[in-house]
Amino acid sequence: MPQLASTDHTSAPPHGARSRPGPRPRAALAVTAAATAVALMNYTAPMLTLPDMAAAFSTPASAQAWLLNGTPLGLAVLLLVAGSLADAHGRRRIFLLGTLALGLTTALGAFAGSTATFTAARIAQGAASAAVLAGSLGLLAQAYPAGRDRIRATGVWGASVSAGIALGPLLAGALSLADWRLAYGVLGAAALVIAAVGARTLRADEAAPERAGSPHRPRPDIAGATALGLALAALLTALTLGRDGWLRPQVGLLLLASLALTALFVLVEHRSRTPMVDLALLRRPAFLASTLGALFTGLAVIGLFSVVPALLQGGGSGAGKSPLGGSGAGMSPLGAAWLFVLWSGTAFVVALQARRLPARLSAPYQLALGFVLSAAGVLALLGSLEGPAGSWPRLLPGLLVAGAGSGLLNAALPRLAVDSVPPERAAMGSGANNTARYIGSSAGVALTLALATSGTGPDTAVLVSAALALTGAGLTLALGRQRRR
Repeated sequence: MPQLASTDHTSAPPHGARSRPGPRPRAALAVTAAATAVALMNYTAPMLTLPDMAAAFSTPASAQAWLLNGTPLGLAVLLLVAGSLADAHGRRRIFLLGTLALGLTTALGAFAGSTATFTAARIAQGAASAAVLAGSLGLLAQAYPAGRDRIRATGVWGASVSAGIALGPLLAGALSLADWRLAYGVLGAAALVIAAVGARTLRADEAAPERAGSPHRPRPDIAGATALGLALAALLTALTLGRDGWLRPQVGLLLLASLALTALFVLVEHRSRTPMVDLALLRRPAFLASTLGALFTGLAVIGLFSVVPALLQGGGSGAGKSPLGGSGAGMSPLGAAWLFVLWSGTAFVVALQARRLPARLSAPYQLALGFVLSAAGVLALLGSLEGPAGSWPRLLPGLLVAGAGSGLLNAALPRLAVDSVPPERAAMGSGANNTARYIGSSAGVALTLALATSGTGPDTAVLVSAALALTGAGLTLALGRQRRR
């Protein structure tokens, strides 16, 4: 196994000498993959518990998108901050603090009594997950400096993303037969166990060695995080209100506010001494491909499939039964979970095996292929999300093809995220990549819910998702060619 990039000694220490503990790549991979899987299980669990939560909280249809978007909002706003903190203060420390906080906030979310308190808990869970994701890829970049071992490690990490996405709804669907709150209690306990194991097995890292011992470590970019958070909140609110009419003045004003706040974020980052992201990295074709690939993965893939379980459960009666009114297939939560697992499980298998792809298929080209397969699979779902529950076999081909595309995306994105930046900026690279992914997924969820309930039905959301996926394929393919010149 490769050693830490900062390890200078190549000869064995004298007999009897006490040497500094070396890195433990396998332990780092196992712990970070497990924590990432739990974070993604927590992220996807509300997809199945949404109807029960909406009923328990008496959540109006116009506010149910926030029950899904709390965690991605926290992730998107704080991932870049977490990446900078991990680079400056140690990836192990930030990762362990994030895993501990994830366990505590997830368990507390199980006791929420209203839409507002549950959404607040979900935002806190997103902030904790930001530390987990940014720290985990930074630890992997350190444990596996380069070569085939890094490709394998990031492939396993990408597979843990797919595994978490698949298992979250399945766990929630099974436990919701007793009480929807049980899923969050179980996930909180799992995160606490992983934090305890990580504290015993992960070695201290040497992040930002040039700042070691310096009392002037960079402060978190609070101004940048605030501007980004407000911009995203304005965008999500506009997309949520769009379901009642896209031409209303409130929607236009919120979209303009989101653009203005995004411009403010760019200005703050440009002037900051310790920005969350170095904007000069956007001049790198590989970094731009990584960022845009993650953004369109969220918009086109995660956005749609976050709502698919609710679409499959729709069509029932009763308050809070579905955020989609009368549309949908009327499936049971567990039945919808198993169909969702067909997509996410395929993504898991493909992400795990992506390391066997030919070396000439670079990460940008792998992203383009993933987007094309996702678009093809999504288009195969046309007309099948509103039929009776007994028509579920029509969904199988599309779910399998879209799952294969998602697996390729999940394997390529972490690899490109750490390869597209200097080694000392690995956590920032992973933070920027995941921030773009969750900005896209937050907007994608709100847009999908708005389109699916606009009167034209889920097929409009399906067509928009396919178009966004093909746009992502074109952009990453063009940047991949530019990178090779």
